[in-house]
Amino acid sequence: MSDASRPTAEINLLGRHYTIACEPGEEHKLDRAARYLDRAMHGIHAQNSLLGNERIAIMAALNITHELLETLEERRDGERTLDRLSERLAQALEDADRRAQ
Repeated sequence: MSDASRPTAEINLLGRHYTIACEPGEEHKLDRAARYLDRAMHGIHAQNSLLGNERIAIMAALNITHELLETLEERRDGERTLDRLSERLAQALEDADRRAQ
């Protein structure tokens, strides 16, 4: 598919409109991501209105990446906790089964 025929969607970041390639049916996800990014960018802009849009976008991307990495780490920690609990439960069931015999 050539670039000219690729499906696109419109998003708005800091009051500027952008046309972004977007697969059919994925528009809602793109819009959700764009709104999240726009809120992050507006928050940074509100703290320092002298920053240019490129710098604001970079700072927002870094902040969002930090949030993502923290969330992934929390998820991994939760999965490890569940694994340990599952092992303890399996061991307890084995012990109970042995005592019952």
